Amino acid sequence: MATLKDYRDERLRKLKELKELGVDPYPADSHRTHNAGDVVTKFDELEGQMATVAGRIVGIRKFGKLAFIVLRDISGDIQLFLQDGKIGQLEATKGHLGLNEISLLDTGDFIESTGEIIKSKTGEISIASETLRLLTKALRPIPTELTNKEERFRRRYVDMNVNQDVRERFVRRSKFWQATRNFLNNNNFTEINIPVLEVTAGGADATPFITHMDALDQDFFLRISHELPLKRLLVAGYEKVFDIGARFRNENYSDEHLPEHVAMEWYWAYADWRDGMSMTEDMIRFIVDNTWGTRKFTLADGSEVDFGSDGEHFPQISFVDVLKSEYGIDVFSSSIEDIATKLKSEGLEVEKQDNRQRSLDKLWKKYRKNLASPVFLVDMPTFMQPLAKVQPENRELTEQFNLVFGGSEMCKAFSELNDPVDQYNRFLEQQTMRDSGDNEAQMMDIDYVEALEYAMPPACGFGFSERIFWSLEGVTAREGVPFPQLRSEVDETTRELYPDIKL
Repeated sequence: MATLKDYRDERLRKLKELKELGVDPYPADSHRTHNAGDVVTKFDELEGQMATVAGRIVGIRKFGKLAFIVLRDISGDIQLFLQDGKIGQLEATKGHLGLNEISLLDTGDFIESTGEIIKSKTGEISIASETLRLLTKALRPIPTELTNKEERFRRRYVDMNVNQDVRERFVRRSKFWQATRNFLNNNNFTEINIPVLEVTAGGADATPFITHMDALDQDFFLRISHELPLKRLLVAGYEKVFDIGARFRNENYSDEHLPEHVAMEWYWAYADWRDGMSMTEDMIRFIVDNTWGTRKFTLADGSEVDFGSDGEHFPQISFVDVLKSEYGIDVFSSSIEDIATKLKSEGLEVEKQDNRQRSLDKLWKKYRKNLASPVFLVDMPTFMQPLAKVQPENRELTEQFNLVFGGSEMCKAFSELNDPVDQYNRFLEQQTMRDSGDNEAQMMDIDYVEALEYAMPPACGFGFSERIFWSLEGVTAREGVPFPQLRSEVDETTRELYPDIKL
């Protein structure tokens, strides 16, 4: 049975022969005039015209003085029809191949062909090739099937060639973020890119990555959130700002989380959490309309999600009421021992460093798994949210809402705390939690407190990550990104092929 090395050796032989013929197997120029998909879909208006197409070979058949090549580009497939007497002869200086050189081509190679747009005798839309050029010689064959998850993730560029649905997913991912950007632009937000490296990691409960900047001889954190720099921009006088980009949280992989992922946050001056709820309903509907063309989804677990009609409000549920009704836990008065007992009875882990906030959050996360269609979670306790304003009628609760669907929290938003003294005291509470061993508690950011002393207008802030995209695609986090991080590994074939490289 032929091995990868055998296939590669044969292709190297063909590469050598092409070079000996004087053909450049890796030219820099290409002259495509039409996409393959356009030739097929617009055949009625293009029939009889000349076209130059370019793409990867996915099939070759040769029958004496006839040959058929299936070429694929991003838009689709097109057949090349090569006939002796119609296709030109070898012209090495121009890179043109003749029918006799077809045997030097393989599936996976990139080629270019010029000819008339026709229908073959069997009725297949084709290019009657008059010239054929090799653009890139492939040394490894593209497999016809790839199902092993580890192999797919390690060589995603192969996965996307073999599994077209995977490649199409990332076209939708692009549309998802473009729709997000379009919605915000349409609502007069200004996109401002903020730093990835921060002196203080803030804006979320997460463990940061640490790096070192030689120029300043100082450690920096990779941002865990966009929040605090964007709110500094409200102090600076901007009224509607957002950023889309990567954030980094040094936590474990799961079906819903990745240490590196793309997120978006916006901040809106002179708006509060109620305004934010209304805008969230409009935004999520705009995004799904422009990404998938539907508002109804069936998720990976079979649950149904319906984002409803314009103007229809998502239901609201209370964090305090849920823990009371489902677990008999009073968020404010139940002892930490009672909460720990309830965690154990629910089969949830109790850790030594668990505090009230973390323990209550575990109970909530178990309950939320039952929530399919979108709801807004409200009534988050003040001690659990150090960056939100309190509700005037009950200072123990914040003006916060989380969008929940598919059993997960998909966004967090609130009326932003802009009282510098209150913010300082809440940071002190978080620092006490950090000093007690909670590495996810927020750090003291005295520069941000100083910024608030110059005055930040009342505002609503909102953030979500691409977890929304993963969920509505019905895939895990790793399936939902092009190149998931994996432990470094080099296979034996590569080690054998490149013995001089220390791997």
